[in-house]
Amino acid sequence: MTVSLVWILPAAFALTDWYAVSRGDRRTEVWAKPATLVALILTAVALGATDSAAGRWLLVGLACGLAGDVFLLDKGDTRFRLGLAAFLVGHLAFVVSFIQLRLDPQGWNYASLLVLGGCLLATRQVAASTYLRGGLALAAPVGLYTVVIGAMVIYAFTTGQALIAVGASVFALSDTVLARDRFVRPWDGAQLVVMVTYHVGQALIVLGVLAAA
Repeated sequence: MTVSLVWILPAAFALTDWYAVSRGDRRTEVWAKPATLVALILTAVALGATDSAAGRWLLVGLACGLAGDVFLLDKGDTRFRLGLAAFLVGHLAFVVSFIQLRLDPQGWNYASLLVLGGCLLATRQVAASTYLRGGLALAAPVGLYTVVIGAMVIYAFTTGQALIAVGASVFALSDTVLARDRFVRPWDGAQLVVMVTYHVGQALIVLGVLAAA
């Protein structure tokens, strides 16, 4: 089985999910969205993720992403908090995975601050919005999640691996668009952007970790 062939299944499910989101087809989205992560996990296993500590922690992060996807299929605040918690744990697992790669800081790792600065600027209204909507019960977990994904981006850049750094940045972009759409100002097409950047970011992280492990 060649490396290129194992990517066919997650790519097919991702494209199906993107098409469903663009068409507002919830019946397709409810299975295509989690199926994409299942396929990505299977792809990571096929590429040897279980052979290294970094790869195994990567699988933990992906599994948490799968749980988060299932929770976020519903738009209620309770499901949102559960999804947020799942992704928070997933980002911590990614951080541990990156650390297992024996961090090799390089001059360009400070670019992570530019990425985080842009994300924070774009979501500067989210803290107030979440507090007004749900008080500390909503604002606190959203704030904690922001800190954790920021740490994930910083550690991604600190690995010195371009694929991981770009993947983490694209993942952060996905969450930024999601936060603005949900808490600041909804806009047509946001959910499609969220899903495309989310899947691409995850795939790049998988490629980067497994190439470096």
